[in-house]
Amino acid sequence: MRHLRSFAPATLVSVLALASLAVVPSASHAQPAAAAAATPPVDQAVTKVQAFYEKTTSFKAGFTQEFFVKAYNQRKNSRGKVTFAKPGKMEWVYDEPKDNKVVSDGATLRVYEASNKQMFETPVDKNQGNYAVALSFLTGQGKLTDHFTFEIAGGDKMAFPGGYVLVGTPKVPQPAYTKVFFYVDAASSQVRRVMVLDGQGNRNRFDFENPRINEPVTEGQFKFTPPAGTTVVKP
Repeated sequence: MRHLRSFAPATLVSVLALASLAVVPSASHAQPAAAAAATPPVDQAVTKVQAFYEKTTSFKAGFTQEFFVKAYNQRKNSRGKVTFAKPGKMEWVYDEPKDNKVVSDGATLRVYEASNKQMFETPVDKNQGNYAVALSFLTGQGKLTDHFTFEIAGGDKMAFPGGYVLVGTPKVPQPAYTKVFFYVDAASSQVRRVMVLDGQGNRNRFDFENPRINEPVTEGQFKFTPPAGTTVVKP
């Protein structure tokens, strides 16, 4: 989970990391079931995605994560469950690596590595150059167009039938990523995959499975106290 320090956040948003457009999704990842969809104008697509998430107060899903390190041609796969809630809250609970967690209450981001008994703790407002910005629209903290300029690619060209891909370039250069790819289900305007590309060609990809919106959440989900003996690392 070392790569999650760039998730601290970027979370995801390194977050979302978000590779080259030519990445082909593996068959094991969830994809829209529909046939190829017409690709809308980019401005219309962005507006629809933003509108969907502005009506969303919470988001829950299973996720799979693939982190690709270009220099070593290595991939690391993880999976678990994620919850986002407005304003600015998220919880990533990893089944693999077991017991790893990433939790934010909107003010503090905590990244816990169970195998090392370490937790990296940092104020969210000091990490606006990372993945968290890429996913901030999921937590009600920003608009897509606040942070990115967009191009659009058809799902047929991106091996993503039934959808399209919004390719975001940060308006202000970021250390954690150079591009963010939002894979959007055309029928619902819901983001089903996020992939982040950094300057070294590394890719961090998240596929959201069985997403549910506006289900109840508890405040306790976004607070985390590590086990006794954990080393807490702060900036």
